[in-house]
Amino acid sequence: MAQKRFIIEVEKAKEATEDKPSRGPAYRSIFAKDGFPPPILGLDSCWDVFRLSVEKYPNNPMLGSREIVDGKHGKYKWQTYKEVYDMVIKVGNSIRSCGYGEGVKCGIYGANSAEWIMSMEACNAHGLHCVPLYDTLGSGAIEFIICHAEVSIAFAEEKKIPELLKTFPNATKYLKTIVSFGKVTPEQKQEVEKFGRAIYSWTEFLQLGESQSFDLPVKKRSDICTIMYTSGTTGDPKGVLISNRSIITLLAGVKRLLENVNDKLTEKDVYLSYLPLAHTFDRVIEETFIWHGGSIGFWCGDVKLLIEDLGELKPTFFCAVPRVLDRVYSGLTQKIISGGFLKKALFNFAYSYKLNNMKKGQNHAVASPLLDKIVFDKVKQGLGGSVRLILSGAAPLSLHVESYLRVVSCAHVLQGYGLTETCAGTFVSLPNELDMLGTVGPPVPNVDACLESVPEMGYDALASTPRGEICVKGDTLFSGYYKREDLTKEVLVEGWFHTGDIGEWQPNGSMKIIDRKKNIFKLSQGEYVAVENLENIYSQVPSVESIWVYGNSFEAFLVTVVTPSKPALEHWAEENGISMDFNSLCGDSRAKSYILEELSKIGKEKKLKGFEFIKAVHLDPVPFDMERDLITPTYKKKRPQLLKYYQNVIDDMYKSGNKPLA
Repeated sequence: MAQKRFIIEVEKAKEATEDKPSRGPAYRSIFAKDGFPPPILGLDSCWDVFRLSVEKYPNNPMLGSREIVDGKHGKYKWQTYKEVYDMVIKVGNSIRSCGYGEGVKCGIYGANSAEWIMSMEACNAHGLHCVPLYDTLGSGAIEFIICHAEVSIAFAEEKKIPELLKTFPNATKYLKTIVSFGKVTPEQKQEVEKFGRAIYSWTEFLQLGESQSFDLPVKKRSDICTIMYTSGTTGDPKGVLISNRSIITLLAGVKRLLENVNDKLTEKDVYLSYLPLAHTFDRVIEETFIWHGGSIGFWCGDVKLLIEDLGELKPTFFCAVPRVLDRVYSGLTQKIISGGFLKKALFNFAYSYKLNNMKKGQNHAVASPLLDKIVFDKVKQGLGGSVRLILSGAAPLSLHVESYLRVVSCAHVLQGYGLTETCAGTFVSLPNELDMLGTVGPPVPNVDACLESVPEMGYDALASTPRGEICVKGDTLFSGYYKREDLTKEVLVEGWFHTGDIGEWQPNGSMKIIDRKKNIFKLSQGEYVAVENLENIYSQVPSVESIWVYGNSFEAFLVTVVTPSKPALEHWAEENGISMDFNSLCGDSRAKSYILEELSKIGKEKKLKGFEFIKAVHLDPVPFDMERDLITPTYKKKRPQLLKYYQNVIDDMYKSGNKPLA
């Protein structure tokens, strides 16, 4: 049977020149073989996306939050499209009555909520540039963004007001008005007024524009609608300018993609909003739902209650970052391990049987309907019972987690790839294509993609297995970095955006992310180590939850910090008659040897070179987190900060690790 191929060539390869590396052919999605989806009539801005849905679906539930009943989170309470629209008009009139109009920068700070969306839509209506202030960036970055973007008015969640006030006095040069999504204390009012600035509670602010009405400006596709600051693993955050055109082009591409895989969004679809709206990943998905008249329910803000939110909301789409899906996976495997022999045997049989049928090309829904009912329905109910599509993005999803969830969740599990600069969706794997496991799929049908050789890392885009830096071209691309023409020129060359990620084309036209261009270092013996690639391999060990591999040019071997999987390590300890709590286990030399052996096992299996093996390991019971500034809000490792934080541990490992395990 001939292999399916989901891409077509649109541009020939280019040989290397004196100043430029070679570039492989450019490809686009087979779903765009006759051209990209045409611009949608009457849809020129993000405001149109919302406005047209209000006209079409005025009484559909749009935004929902869980009511607090007797101190507990209860059922979802909904506001319709028309009710939200009326509120947006009020917010817009109040913004204008303060003297803010087109081109003014408006900050929004806080966890996802109905007010967040209303403030964003009010910006869209009046042509203000919406500038999300990261929930997780801390006051240093908040101050930087307010001053760099010249934010004049900022909306903030009630509990974020103290954080916002930490940016005073410096931010007061630009920031004139603060609006709380809730209340304001007399002390806060006093503090702000001391600087001659204004602060309003949500109710007070809505009254400002009550007796006034303002015309909405005409908005163009080329207008900037949002400036999204990327957290970045190094240096100051960069302001990514995203135009109306980027977002509406992406919407047309998503629509075309879903139609081609026999799935489409409808006004009956429900989405759980918990990934930060301050990122493009969640923002464009919520725009997509709004465009189709779907319903968006907000989580209650507590990770521990996420499963409860899912049960209450019963979403049809679930978007996640790998970290969340890893937790789902650990929870499920732990339940099966502790479920007794019979349960375990039945589960394993059902899993193998269904996986086998899926490998033969059967759709997950028909691969074993009976076993879905008897065995896997509990997993489905755990996600609310209605999920038909799980989309993972922001970081690579481990192969074992992806294949496991594809079988047991009774939903399509897809992996996507994109950056803030490409307006999130750039590649996405396709339903029912099991050989796309471990890849991010083919390009979405609104961009062209190619690979550019990276000779210094040994990646050749013209080789029989093409590898190189992923480059993207198309209307979804950003309009540049705000006030940083120099950085824009570095990454945008001849219309191609250079992502900094290393990819490998698969025979079926899907893309596999294998490395990061900058994550390369040299060991003392002169060997280059592509660290991201190694971390991807080592993180396939089931007992490893997260891993950071380190080496430098003064040492001859690699060391690592691992957060072990709690269920897996405790299970190992139990089997080996070791009785101690998880924290103590992480400090135990036997546990370290066990993890080291597991890492070596996979290293041998994947035929790693001798210098790529780990020689010493430190176990940290606490996963890398944003509180310690070790990862970005999209869970990318901040390597300089990791080194600073674990410096003593690293030094000790090198001291003792110079007597490495055989």
